[in-house]
Amino acid sequence: MGSELGPGRLSLIDESLSSRYSEWIREALEELPDNFLITDPSISGHPIVFASSGFLKMCGYPREEVLGRNGRVFQGPGTDRRSVSEIREAIRQERSVQISLLNYRKDGTPYWVLFHLCPVFGKEDGRVTHFVSVQVPISTNSRVSGSGFWRNWSDMVGDSSIMREIVFGSCRREVCLDSVGDLSRSIPFDSYVDSDNRGLEAEESCEASDSEKQKAATAINNILSTLTHYSELTGKVVTGKRCSSIGIFFPNCSDHTAFRKILESFSRMLRGHMFISGRTDPYLHDMPIVYASDAFVKLTGYSKHEVLGRNCRFLQGPNTDVEAICQIREGIETAQPCTVHILNYRKDGSSFWNFLHISPVRNASGKIAFYVGVQIDEGSKDDHRGLSQEMRQLGAVGAVKVAVRSSSMGVGSSSKS
Repeated sequence: MGSELGPGRLSLIDESLSSRYSEWIREALEELPDNFLITDPSISGHPIVFASSGFLKMCGYPREEVLGRNGRVFQGPGTDRRSVSEIREAIRQERSVQISLLNYRKDGTPYWVLFHLCPVFGKEDGRVTHFVSVQVPISTNSRVSGSGFWRNWSDMVGDSSIMREIVFGSCRREVCLDSVGDLSRSIPFDSYVDSDNRGLEAEESCEASDSEKQKAATAINNILSTLTHYSELTGKVVTGKRCSSIGIFFPNCSDHTAFRKILESFSRMLRGHMFISGRTDPYLHDMPIVYASDAFVKLTGYSKHEVLGRNCRFLQGPNTDVEAICQIREGIETAQPCTVHILNYRKDGSSFWNFLHISPVRNASGKIAFYVGVQIDEGSKDDHRGLSQEMRQLGAVGAVKVAVRSSSMGVGSSSKS
């Protein structure tokens, strides 16, 4: 495992948590039953600063051989280099990732885990303070043949269990990342995993079950809630709500404000029942809503607080047509607009038919940054100023495109390569 940590290094590891959270944070984290690590990207080498008892029991290492070390110590000759690359890229982009990963215990035995990584943001400045990684052991029944991890995406989404869900992917910050050349701080992401992508590709991969994915997501939520609570006691608040607002896509508040003002202006003009979800990513279990118009909130009966950060599947119900969901899935797979007639449900349980139009929105560099969904309530009698259903939907999508491209181009397009 390498040489012993020096006093200075040990002090940095200890202060990583104690400087931001109350003195009871470690005890509170120890009470959680999950297998997880917390790492600090601001310290050289991106070391582990906390390891749960469950994780230590799973991997066979004592705590003193884990703290201060990099997460790559659990990798081995069979760890898929593409999985490692995906983790490295997620850290660079300060986003979540959920993948299957082959790790190794201290005694050298390999074991498959569902690896769920999530950044923790400081509320005052939006910077990443830590990364939380939950590792859920994957049962042998979930193992599938073939090299790599989740490479046959088209096969996966064709599964009937996945068909019932609209996998919208992840919230990426690509609205600005493609146009911003110099962020205020660079995270040493290459130090988290081997920069040379060491290791052979795994001869087989494991796909986690839905229950294992849900277990990982629940664990992340519990850990982030604990971190948030104990940071509030010191006034150095962190947020564990990934993409709970559009603000984390932008390097400063003024860009966020300008983006929202443009959207709200167009939304009022078009009276659109509109929501926006982050970019699709096949490796993440969910893709949350990052914007909801006032009309959307009024139509569904949910508050914005209840909508932001959730996948739009919460509008589905027992009689929602699976075929309509399939059409949406196909539209997302091919990055093409699609319109479906679908039965949705309000917060009070009442159902309503609506024409849902979903369309990808690209940023200034041409990459998909969001998916925008526009709902036209079939039973609505509102005055829409003579605009047809199609024109209202296209108008709302156009408003989002203007807002996204205006924001991304206005944040330093001169630095865009």
